[in-house]
Amino acid sequence: MKMTLARLTSALVLTCATLPAFAQSGEVNIYSYREQSLLQPLIDRFAEETGIKANVLYAGDGLLERVAAEGELSPADVVLTVDIGNLVAAEEQGQTQPITTPALAERVPEAFRDDDGNWTALSLRARVFYVSKDRVDATALSYDDIAEPEWKGRLCTRPGDHAYNIGLIAQRIALNGLDHTREWLTKVRDNLAMAPTGSDRAQVKNILESTCDLAIVNTYYMGAMLTNEAEPEQKDWANAARIVYPDFEGEGTQVNVAGGFIAKHAPNAANANTLIEFLLSDEAQQIYADTNFEFPVVPEVEPAELTQSWGELKASSVPLTQVASYRDEAAALVDELRFNEGPQD
Repeated sequence: MKMTLARLTSALVLTCATLPAFAQSGEVNIYSYREQSLLQPLIDRFAEETGIKANVLYAGDGLLERVAAEGELSPADVVLTVDIGNLVAAEEQGQTQPITTPALAERVPEAFRDDDGNWTALSLRARVFYVSKDRVDATALSYDDIAEPEWKGRLCTRPGDHAYNIGLIAQRIALNGLDHTREWLTKVRDNLAMAPTGSDRAQVKNILESTCDLAIVNTYYMGAMLTNEAEPEQKDWANAARIVYPDFEGEGTQVNVAGGFIAKHAPNAANANTLIEFLLSDEAQQIYADTNFEFPVVPEVEPAELTQSWGELKASSVPLTQVASYRDEAAALVDELRFNEGPQD
């Protein structure tokens, strides 16, 4: 993503204006795409166990561009983000340095970390089907199944150009090729109940309201809605649906990651490695599982009991780096097919 000189200058000025003064020892500076409610339990435990103070800058987007704009002056030690595309892009743009803690190779399967240690997954999320408890009897479905005529007018999803759906489409290209995926995505588009709009949670609400019978949604939203005391109506949305893991009997369900990397110019690189090591510990991985309802990236750690109640995840074997390499083609396909306009037949 290109930045004008004015934007670069603005980013640097904003850095100086909004970040606290950082010490060079006893602290670690985190740029996080993850919401504070998700990250805070981990940060609190890290500080208690290590005595290292964590300074966190939260933002919904723009953090990779910010690190690039700040260059050697960046205070960022660790960047926590979602989506394999962001992790690979950071490496390709020269924003990373190798993670040196032995925990990386010891605890994270090869499929979920960079070969040279430039990034690591910290948790996994799966792109699955939420189906109506009242109107769908099927207990086993594949991604190809939702392109069949029986699902005409029964599907809903958020916009196709959202990172979650781009990841799924890219995985289909990596597995089946561009032509097959174009045909599949065309049929999925024409099986939609309406033009794709709204968030993942909104799709589950659509099931309750009988707008659609099957929604493409990330797994952890089920847990987030079922335990949402602030907006208890979301419990009703979630209770109207059940999860089906696509392709469990075949090549496996598409997964994406939340992960992190150590910034190239990290002023506290040793503490950054300590943080990554903590985030890969059994304790931190269990917090990811129990607080966020995501899947631990460390195989020895079990998902939350609620997550386990939805069934077993069989993750696709397509390498995440291979999926990331097809993201541009996936985005172009969404535009080519005018997917976000909804059914066109």
